Amino acid sequence: MSRNVLYAIIALLLVGGGAFAYQAYQAKQEKDHSLQIQMGPKGIKVDPPKQ
Repeated sequence: MSRNVLYAIIALLLVGGGAFAYQAYQAKQEKDHSLQIQMGPKGIKVDPPKQ
């Protein structure tokens, strides 16, 4: 394999890792800023969005 192919593979891995990290960050932000309603044996619990 030539050196250019290795650089291309490394670049693709870095871009893929960055995209995965960004997607995980967005999912965490969405979870933190959403209203959560839970029903259980003790009744209903409502957690307002965090600010």
